[in-house]
Amino acid sequence: ISNIQIYIEYNNTLTKIKKKNNPTKTMITSRHLLRHLSRPIRRSARNSVSLLTSSPTKGSSFLVSPHIIRHKSSLATSSTVDITTDATDAGRSHVEGWMVNLRGGKDDAWLVGERDPSWFTGVSPSQGCPGTDSKGTLRSLPLPNLSSVTRQSAQDYFDNSWSLYETLFAGLKGEEPFYRPPPHGLRHPQIFYYGHTACLYVNKLRVSGVLDKAVNAYFESIFEVGVDEMLWDDMHKNDMLWPTVGEVHEYRQEVYEVVKNAIATHPSLDDSNGPVVVDQDHPMWALFMGFEHERIHLETSSVLFRETNIDLVQEPNNWPPMHPSAFRSNRNSHPIEGEDFPSNPMIAVNGEHTVDLGKPPAFPSFGWDNEYGERKMDVSSFKASEHMITNGEYWKFVSDGGYRNKEYWCDDGWAWRSHRNMKWPFFWVPDGPQGSHKFKLRSIFHEISMQWDWPVDVNYYEAKAYCRWKTAQDDLPKGSNYRLLTEVEHHIIRHEDHSLEAARKNVLSDKVMKMSGERFPEGDTGANLNLAYSSQNPVSAFQPSHTGHRDTTGNAWEWTEDHFNPLKGFEVHHVYDDFSTPCFDGKHSMIVGGSFVSTGDEASVFARFHFRPHFLQHSGFRLVQSDGEVPATNLFPGNFSGQHAAALAAAQSSEESADNNENNENVYESNELLDMYLGLHFPNSGVEDGIDPILNHPGVPNNCLRFPQRVAKLLLSLKPKHTNGRALDIGCSVGGSSFELARTFDEVQAFDFSDNFINAAKGMQNDEKMSFKIPIEADIHQEVVACHEDGVDDSMKSKVDFWRGDACKLRDYSNEIGTFDGVVMANLLCRLPNPIACLDGLPHVVNEGGVVVLVTPFSWLDDFTHRSKWLGGFYDPVSGDAMYSKDRLKQLMEERGFEKIHEEEMPLVIREHQRKYQYIVSEATGWRRI
Repeated sequence: ISNIQIYIEYNNTLTKIKKKNNPTKTMITSRHLLRHLSRPIRRSARNSVSLLTSSPTKGSSFLVSPHIIRHKSSLATSSTVDITTDATDAGRSHVEGWMVNLRGGKDDAWLVGERDPSWFTGVSPSQGCPGTDSKGTLRSLPLPNLSSVTRQSAQDYFDNSWSLYETLFAGLKGEEPFYRPPPHGLRHPQIFYYGHTACLYVNKLRVSGVLDKAVNAYFESIFEVGVDEMLWDDMHKNDMLWPTVGEVHEYRQEVYEVVKNAIATHPSLDDSNGPVVVDQDHPMWALFMGFEHERIHLETSSVLFRETNIDLVQEPNNWPPMHPSAFRSNRNSHPIEGEDFPSNPMIAVNGEHTVDLGKPPAFPSFGWDNEYGERKMDVSSFKASEHMITNGEYWKFVSDGGYRNKEYWCDDGWAWRSHRNMKWPFFWVPDGPQGSHKFKLRSIFHEISMQWDWPVDVNYYEAKAYCRWKTAQDDLPKGSNYRLLTEVEHHIIRHEDHSLEAARKNVLSDKVMKMSGERFPEGDTGANLNLAYSSQNPVSAFQPSHTGHRDTTGNAWEWTEDHFNPLKGFEVHHVYDDFSTPCFDGKHSMIVGGSFVSTGDEASVFARFHFRPHFLQHSGFRLVQSDGEVPATNLFPGNFSGQHAAALAAAQSSEESADNNENNENVYESNELLDMYLGLHFPNSGVEDGIDPILNHPGVPNNCLRFPQRVAKLLLSLKPKHTNGRALDIGCSVGGSSFELARTFDEVQAFDFSDNFINAAKGMQNDEKMSFKIPIEADIHQEVVACHEDGVDDSMKSKVDFWRGDACKLRDYSNEIGTFDGVVMANLLCRLPNPIACLDGLPHVVNEGGVVVLVTPFSWLDDFTHRSKWLGGFYDPVSGDAMYSKDRLKQLMEERGFEKIHEEEMPLVIREHQRKYQYIVSEATGWRRI
């Protein structure tokens, strides 16, 4: 329903979309619009609505009176919305676009105050949801052991995950916080996340084959993809007409029943003969993926709650209590070290250490793709602060003007600070006049007295600024600057009983495999993790690790110096193939250790998570010092210090690239290039004039001639299954291969991006006199007439349909051009701006049993293909291994349902002049659609 123009006027006669039994109010919901607006609507008269049969027009809007709402967007995309309404009736002094979603009345009332038990679409805590303690508090269960799965154990963990999430969302007061965008504008409103986790269960279980159909296809479209915001000023607007909370609640009920039924009945979980092993190849891996995905959003949504206006949240019943220290009051407004917060000495970790990263493939718990693989790193001696930097320590930075002094900030960090006008950490709430430096602290649902001995919550930029300030304060010598922890250093200071090495030897040494949230604080290795509490705690509350460091797990995540990166041997999982890879970009920082809200896999020793440097999470940092090279993995130099400048450079580069592309198009449209390709495709041209295609000499490589014809014959030799007798020539140039295909196929579709090439191909098809110049020496040329190969007759020419097209849009063309038994693409792949986009289209145009012939020299050039789009021809930035295009091509084609059936080296020559030729050896491969 995008791009429709709708004018709806309030009138009692509007029955098409009027809320039943309410003649004084027209309620427009997404469901009503979907049901009734499959065709455009226009106002045909004052008191009527007409459905149109014409095509929708661009610039959608709808208008509703008496509270006039003009909405410019589709229901599935975001854009600007202007609302004109009666401010008195609305009870607001101003209006914003997202307010189109505020229905009021019953839609708001049922969300205010303690939730009715019917709020829970699964098993409520009052009904004995797994993880509920004797006081009715719901906490996280241990991470499931996938070597021993029963239907009941899967259902229990599902119920625990599902109801924890709904308990959190019972903390939104009224409908407004479901729709109000977050203050930074970089994330969807909470209504999206309320529906998103349910949607993912359905979509991933469909991908894995457990489910065979959608629950609600529209919801599974709009709730599918979240936002990975780019720079801090990349504002993502969310002003669209979202479904009501009640509609999403109903959707969650439907999804819960579908997933519950799958757990109870799907044969892959049949435990009648004992527990089942669920590994990465098991269809129910997608189920456990859904569990852990929901737990990620349990935490990220809790951060959004913490950012929400305090008047719009309420602490839910059954939610874990804050740490007892949260209720301390009468704290000093100006903290004193040793009284309000502990000293934080630097503790040495001496000697050489080797850290072996990576989760064993057979480890019996769910893991995200980035956790698997391997990397060994040597770590020299370093010092790390005993605990994370506290609010009390950070107060000194704030009161000393740290947020006003540019010298402590990297360029991008200062640009972020200036853009947001930050003067102190976001979760600090001013409790006095500006300049008094008096603060309260915001928790998820409350404003409490400032807890100076809790870890400070900051982003990466703020953490690095503190490091520079502290370095200056302590007058450290050059080369001994304070910095952040690294991933491998984190694993060295973790408690040795719950380390990577210990967990590889004993599954239960990954503490989350045996400890519920209720029990996680117990013992010498207790920690605030797995929702033991719903807030942070004093940094001295738990025992230190064997190295003397505290809170190495839990309480708050720790920012690191590492880019988010793949381990050697990294492979995406087919059920969620873009979970990690989009973030291997040098713009995401790794975070380690987990926070108080981290549950399930997030609380595992093998967890590897990340966020952008301006992103707020329940995250802090500790100081580190070392000599020599920092043992961090950085995909690109700079480590977050210049992303703002990089964005400006990228914008300029984009403009230059557009200019270059324009120039490239001119090159392809040049007469010189046309002459060259006419000579390549029709090598007999000029023979009658005494001009050989290649100057005759001993050993003349005539086997390199007739390249386009050899490509077509290769396709025929691979015997594609005959379904409809059609062939497709992608990047057909001037048509030599197309005419050769027409010898055998009943129909040939042929397209190229160059108008010059297509016009020449049509000229050859229509027997026009196509003259071109053959270069002889320097400025000397011989003009000849292009000649077809022997045997190419009018009936063959008539089989070919030449047209201009873009190979990167092949999938878009599929509905128009249909499917084919055979496809050829010769020396085009490495000249495309997005080669994978072209490959994505192949499954949509090739019949089962059909064959694709891909011929390419893999000669990648930035002029044609941005380096980020190359299939290979570079070194892996992490492992240093050479990455070859043919290996990547094989992977991509197999992922798209093709098997490799042939490979050969195919030479060709392109004439520059009589005594100079380009000699190219392309790889020719054949792929059968299976």
